[in-house]
Amino acid sequence: MKKYKRGYTQGVYDMFHIGHLNILNRAKGCCDYLIVGVNADQLVMDYKHKKPVITQEDRKHIVENVKAVDEAFIVSTLDKVKLYEKIHFDAIFIGDDWKNNPRWVKTEQEMKKLGVDVVFLPHTPDVSSTILKNDIEDAIQE
Repeated sequence: MKKYKRGYTQGVYDMFHIGHLNILNRAKGCCDYLIVGVNADQLVMDYKHKKPVITQEDRKHIVENVKAVDEAFIVSTLDKVKLYEKIHFDAIFIGDDWKNNPRWVKTEQEMKKLGVDVVFLPHTPDVSSTILKNDIEDAIQE
């Protein structure tokens, strides 16, 4: 796989779990400097219609303390062109569960014009913050 200078990935990172750690470690393995955008609480509420369990500041603090992460900041947009204009990166890393998603097909086209690769990394199956929340709710009801 090609080695990039500056890589970027973005997520909510709510209820940090092994899938988050895997994607961050895989992304860092592909670049010298990994920048991570942590979605702002309001952004998550706008597009997922749910409030994160962990605050944006705490989620950022957790992410920036992962060994693979060189820099983390809170982001208020899903628009990767705007983010590229702000921080410049050679590649965006995303889980392969998003491959062929219309939003990511569009992102690939936009990034290609800027000379940025979109790299789909293996997604960790059977784990997500939503699954964890549901498991907690089920455990409480038992």
